[in-house]
Amino acid sequence: MVPPAATASATTSPSQASVGSPGAPAVKDPAKDTILTPRFYTTDFDAIAAMDLRPNEVELEAICEEFRKDYNRHHFVRNGEFEGAAEKLDPDTRRVFVEFLEQSCTSEFSGFLLYKELSRRIKTKNPLLAECFAHMARDEARHAGFLNKAMGDFGLQLDLGFLTASKSYTFFKPKFIFYATYLSEKIGYWRYIAIYRHLEQNPESKIFPIFNFFENWCQDENRHGDFFDALMKAQPDTVRGFTARLWCRFFLLAVFATMYVRDVSRKEFYEALGLDAREYDKVVIAKTNETSARVFPVVLNVDHPKFYIRLERLVSNNAKLSEADASGAPGAIKVLRKLPYWIANGAEMAKLYFTPAIRSEQFQPSVR
Repeated sequence: MVPPAATASATTSPSQASVGSPGAPAVKDPAKDTILTPRFYTTDFDAIAAMDLRPNEVELEAICEEFRKDYNRHHFVRNGEFEGAAEKLDPDTRRVFVEFLEQSCTSEFSGFLLYKELSRRIKTKNPLLAECFAHMARDEARHAGFLNKAMGDFGLQLDLGFLTASKSYTFFKPKFIFYATYLSEKIGYWRYIAIYRHLEQNPESKIFPIFNFFENWCQDENRHGDFFDALMKAQPDTVRGFTARLWCRFFLLAVFATMYVRDVSRKEFYEALGLDAREYDKVVIAKTNETSARVFPVVLNVDHPKFYIRLERLVSNNAKLSEADASGAPGAIKVLRKLPYWIANGAEMAKLYFTPAIRSEQFQPSVR
């Protein structure tokens, strides 16, 4: 692959489309990694290959059959609405929308890489799981490609091959992969469906035709989440006992806090859609928390009077950290300036974590 910087700065002859145009999109440098950007994961493939699925094999087979039907095989087809749509956006809306496309594309591509590698590595030892992961990799690749094509409308695209080779990979034990990906898929469902329903009622706020595809799109996310729900039930230790309760609380908090801080910090994107980022996130958090009670032994008390007060302190501290990063001070001075806010964030997260959780059978007894 040609490095992104070289591609973006290359020159063309007068007869060729210019770099940075939809006809010849520039390859965008990947966004700088922070705690808020999508991460790439790897895991213990041998441990997953050796998993016994018999405790919930019937449900897993039924979900795999749903994947085989590939309901969205003909859904992600661009139409004439995309022609000229990018030119209609003002510069500020264009900027925040491209940021959204990049973050979403990176996240979907991260899922593709993980699922594809899982499918390849466990194919001979655990064929049912391998097939499920292969179908999910197909969906994630389709999503990432569709998002990257939309970036091309703005004269930019991500070099996904370069991302594969250049991104650092975080190792998670299988059960942590299950918690994180289950929440990622389910929160993705609620995020997409909330935007889709809002724009159905407020079509004047639909800034780009990609949102027309969100209803079917989020059904892929929902099916993926159902798969991880069934997989965790096939591995009862992941969702039973004291340790499981602690880890479920941790991942719920990490996902909710990260999303809230990230979305509020880029609230201009949601404002462009006619949404309030804070109110939107509260709906998504409440729905994801409720959904998680179907498999997690505990969920968070997101209605606690101090839950969002503490999340707002994280938002404020994160803004101060960004200010310190943007300053021209030497590295050591930046660290000293940031240290109080890191400590404050740790304290707020600890308070949130130790707020008493809600047992799921009490929170949602009808589905337990």
